Amino acid sequence: MRRRYIGWIAGPAAAALVAAGAITYAVAEDSGTAPEPRVPAAESADAGFARDMAVHHQQAVEMSYIIRDRTKNEEVRRLAYDIAQTQANQRGMLLGWLDLWGLPKVSAKPPMAWMGMGDMPERGDGSLMPGMATNTELNKLRTLNGKQAEVLYLQLMTDHHKGGIHMAEGCAAKCTVGVEKRLARGMVDAQQSELQVMAGMLKERGAAPRP
Repeated sequence: MRRRYIGWIAGPAAAALVAAGAITYAVAEDSGTAPEPRVPAAESADAGFARDMAVHHQQAVEMSYIIRDRTKNEEVRRLAYDIAQTQANQRGMLLGWLDLWGLPKVSAKPPMAWMGMGDMPERGDGSLMPGMATNTELNKLRTLNGKQAEVLYLQLMTDHHKGGIHMAEGCAAKCTVGVEKRLARGMVDAQQSELQVMAGMLKERGAAPRP
């Protein structure tokens, strides 16, 4: 069921709520099982995924705020609201775990090194990881309005989700902290569902995902 569009939350109050949610979620563990590793290594898959996905999510939030100002279409604005709020909350969890683990939020190693993809060529221009838009693409989105903006947003977010799913699947396979693995699996399921929604929205606009 879709959530009804109720507006956009921003500012210190929202940040505090996200941080509180991150801490609560991070310390929740299932009972009746063996203790899980509490502090992964700084260059582990757990830490690498948390760092990289926080950056990846931040761009999705940014794109969603851009489209909010470029269209009046409620369907697109509602989708963008859902993506922005979900990924901002998840980003708070990821950064909250790094704080709880006492690990740095940046690494000297290149993005995706935790997946064995540290030597992957970057697109550059602000696109650091698979699926990320370039600064040029984001700037173009800021210049468009209406249907043109909607189509570009949906295409960029489709690419973004595909890259995010690839990363989340990597964590589901490589991460050792159970709560983080569960979050990664949830990301895969949710973003695959949103990919189907966006494909339908693009088709309605006479467009398609980028090849």
